[in-house]
Amino acid sequence: MIVLASQSASRRAMLSAAGVPFEALSPGVDEEAAKEALRADGHDGRALADALAELKALKVSRRVPGALVLGCDQTLTLDDGTMIDKAIDKADAARILRLLSGRVHHLHSAAVIVLNNEPIWRHVERVRMTVRTLSDGFIDSYLEDDWDECQWCVGCYRIEGPGAQLFARVEGSQFGIQGLPLLPLLDFLRIRGVLAS
Repeated sequence: MIVLASQSASRRAMLSAAGVPFEALSPGVDEEAAKEALRADGHDGRALADALAELKALKVSRRVPGALVLGCDQTLTLDDGTMIDKAIDKADAARILRLLSGRVHHLHSAAVIVLNNEPIWRHVERVRMTVRTLSDGFIDSYLEDDWDECQWCVGCYRIEGPGAQLFARVEGSQFGIQGLPLLPLLDFLRIRGVLAS
């Protein structure tokens, strides 16, 4: 059994579908304050995702000694290095989608496992995403239809839902897009004996 330091529906669904025994606990981290501090220290998208994943796992590890705690985070970086956060409202989501339109961006999906307040495993997966040119009409219609779900997602899309329509090309793992480098995690859990090998 592992403890997932997240309430993310997508990550819980991936672990459940893969047959991983887990329980989920909220890490109670002020992500915005942590992001601001880490960015001020010069963290790029990859390093930021890794540091936030570790922070979440460490926070929960203090509450469950002896447990393998999985922290995860995901960042989005435009082709010019600009980092994009989750939308604050529907108008901001439309702005973000216009920024992504016709461009390449990278998702960095990080996972860190902590045992007794010590990180013992980590992996960051990068996925290269090419967004097709999006019309304003498409963006408005898409957000009207999927806002309740996509508002929680960096980049304002769920690849497993209508968000698939945004893309011309995807290079990398579907799991990484959904916010968890699942295959490397499963390999680690087999090595640890959590899953059968």
